[in-house]
Amino acid sequence: MNILFATSEAVPLAKTGGLADVAGALPKALNKRGVDVRVVLPKYEDIAEQYLAYFETIAEFQVSFGWRNQYCGLQRGTIDGVTYYLIDNELYFKRRGLYGYGDDAERFVFFSFAVMEAVRYMDFHPNIVHCNDWQTGLIPFLLRTRYAFDPAWAYTKSVFTIHNLKYQGIFGIDLLKELTGAGDDLFVAESLEFYGAASCMKGGLVYADKLTTVSESYAQEIQTPYYGENLDSLLRYRAGDLVGIVNGIDEDLYDPMNDMALHTPYRNSISRKRKNKVDLQAELGLPQSSSIPLIGIVSRLVEQKGFDLIAATIDEVLEEDVQLVVLGAGETHYEQLFADVARRHPEKAVVWHGYSERMARRVYAGSDIFAMPSKFEPCGLSQLLALRYRSVPIVRETGGLKDTVQAYNEYTGEGNGFSFSNYNAHDYLYTVKRALACYNDEETWKKIVENGSRGDYSWDVSAKAYLNMYAQLLAHRKENERWPVIS
Repeated sequence: MNILFATSEAVPLAKTGGLADVAGALPKALNKRGVDVRVVLPKYEDIAEQYLAYFETIAEFQVSFGWRNQYCGLQRGTIDGVTYYLIDNELYFKRRGLYGYGDDAERFVFFSFAVMEAVRYMDFHPNIVHCNDWQTGLIPFLLRTRYAFDPAWAYTKSVFTIHNLKYQGIFGIDLLKELTGAGDDLFVAESLEFYGAASCMKGGLVYADKLTTVSESYAQEIQTPYYGENLDSLLRYRAGDLVGIVNGIDEDLYDPMNDMALHTPYRNSISRKRKNKVDLQAELGLPQSSSIPLIGIVSRLVEQKGFDLIAATIDEVLEEDVQLVVLGAGETHYEQLFADVARRHPEKAVVWHGYSERMARRVYAGSDIFAMPSKFEPCGLSQLLALRYRSVPIVRETGGLKDTVQAYNEYTGEGNGFSFSNYNAHDYLYTVKRALACYNDEETWKKIVENGSRGDYSWDVSAKAYLNMYAQLLAHRKENERWPVIS
């Protein structure tokens, strides 16, 4: 089984969010099960030289899209057992950062066409092309339209994964019509048209053979108007082809027993974990105490992540005997809020502005409680990392948070965290105070941490689910279909 995993980012080459973690870890997990999964992404300027050293150019060709005819270099390299292909075009990708440019539509239409052409120069034929988020949403569209009878793509099926429905790649119809060369008949409500504009994500949602998203609860939620981002009717129509598979984490990459960012390695020992808390407190200038509960936050500072709830309750939370460490950047008013809180409560709160992989790991290891009260959360990786580092999550019951964090039940002793259902500041505050009360009961806290330690947060279970989904998709081929022979 040959899978071409098309993505706009992948660890360890380029990352802005959770998609990169998935694109780095899932192919590795599938390859261990005998699948040949190869990853294709743009060659960004941000890719470190240490990784570029693994790559060699295997082809150079021209990509035609719209009226354009652009150079494309195809590079191949193997990192940690996974074959990666880089799409090289300096006009589009030799610039700082991955997204946010005025010509993003042109950049990722080029990338989609480049992937379609690059297969001619690869040494394998993909049985399935697995696309991710709007940046690759046009690949299933092209597979069913312009490349429908192209021998290079004969009998290839497509999968499209929604990592976050909020970001859809919406552009003007005239622009996408000109970039793709598609006619008026493909910019209608049944195809790419979206409320008077055009949506790249709809290319995946309408034309892919199978749709997935990153948790079972999110798969159900996005079929409702509240979470559906105006695509809920389409998703209900395709519900039979939509499956939710929760993400995992790379447990080799995130291992508190072998993490060079930590002061003290540990597995399930709370006392050893708390040595990392004291070391974090010392580095950040907080009073050093192994007994004071420390709440950690590692996040983009945006409304989606529940920061209006945190903002509304932060003064009451800090009245408790507690410390708070926030790592992140995002919307200006949230950045200013936390900076002001740190000024007013220098012995209780610290904000690390921006992102540091080293500091993120230290916050996961040093925190006792991890706050993640998201308004919506397709899957979430931070709560899985927190559990891996034995930090107890506080979450809202939505999407992947609902599927991975079970509220502690004092009567049965079950549960690996704390949760609340209504998106309400009072409910969040009550849940924080309940967690702090449990923290102060040493036996109760040990039980909650122990419950979390028994969870399997690796990609093993999820990889099996993807493998089953791939197999079912390929089983639907007509009996007289034959795979092309690659010489």
